[in-house]
Amino acid sequence: MPLKVRRVVTGHDSEGRAVVLSDGPPPQCGVDPEVNVGIAELWATSEFPASNKGNQEAVPDPLPIAPGTRGTVFRLVEFPPEQEDVPNTEAVQTYLRNQGAVTPERPRHPGMHKTHTVDYAVVVSGRVDLLLDEEEVTLQAGDTVVQRGTFHAWANRYAEPCLVAFILVAADSTT
Repeated sequence: MPLKVRRVVTGHDSEGRAVVLSDGPPPQCGVDPEVNVGIAELWATSEFPASNKGNQEAVPDPLPIAPGTRGTVFRLVEFPPEQEDVPNTEAVQTYLRNQGAVTPERPRHPGMHKTHTVDYAVVVSGRVDLLLDEEEVTLQAGDTVVQRGTFHAWANRYAEPCLVAFILVAADSTT
């Protein structure tokens, strides 16, 4: 599942003119073998309001799932069709915890997790099921989700990969 992403980053030159700082694949783009999803880390901020000063790369390596307490993360994730061999739940849950996510005691899906964020998701192509504690919603290209710090998982039970754009914004957690 090759994930091909072009990222254009703009900024300012020494005279204050708008310029392209980079144009090409993001520095972290590929399949994460631990969870078998394609991930393109596009941008991250660590403060609010975000700063547009400087010309340095904004994606740290590695980039955790969620931003810090005042930050944002912008990424693309390509979910492959789920195979008949379900991933090892404990291995995926450990991976998610190591990436800064909170996992439930008894997950209904290996990818079940939550973060202290508000997540804006846009399904770019394909279909995917959003699993919550007891509900699920099938989403397709053009559908959007505002995910507000709830336990959730993404399950692609369909024949084609599903590409989703995510913007995660740090949020206070009340639950």
